[in-house]
Amino acid sequence: MSPPHACVAHLVSKHLSLLLDLDISTGVLDLACGSGRNGLFVLRHKLPVTFADNNDSALEEITKAIEGPESKCRATIWNVDFELLDKAPLNDKCFDAVLVFNYLYRPLFSAIRNAVRPGGLIFYETFTISQRKYGRPCNPEYLLNPGELKQCFDGWKILYYAEGEMSDPKRASASLIARKPH
Repeated sequence: MSPPHACVAHLVSKHLSLLLDLDISTGVLDLACGSGRNGLFVLRHKLPVTFADNNDSALEEITKAIEGPESKCRATIWNVDFELLDKAPLNDKCFDAVLVFNYLYRPLFSAIRNAVRPGGLIFYETFTISQRKYGRPCNPEYLLNPGELKQCFDGWKILYYAEGEMSDPKRASASLIARKPH
């Protein structure tokens, strides 16, 4: 389903059981999904996924990568620009889990928290301010400050958290899995 060059985030593959153990009713949102590698991985494990991005060509490639009628029934393609807050794209949306990787738009944090159903999960991983020594991105608007990701989900049950310099590839990031309180 996914191109051979697309690597699934370690966070998703290592902690897939958390998603599989959810009582799925509304599915998983792969927010700002890009090539959809994480959502395609989850879809292969028979969970419904909404692939959301504003990149037409990436969404077309995801559509082509979804194989079989059963997978096509569980996949939704949503062309959306999450940075148009006046359109409030996540209002009235509810998901069992939200996946966010390599994307940071701070004004969206509240809407992301609200879009996860009570008892649902957030999987979030993106670059920290220390990433500047490794290269792109280097704009502070797209880089987390120390402890910022954990603070954004204060009050949620933190199931996994890591922050710092990572290898393979070399990068500076913060990773979080948290359960929204009931």
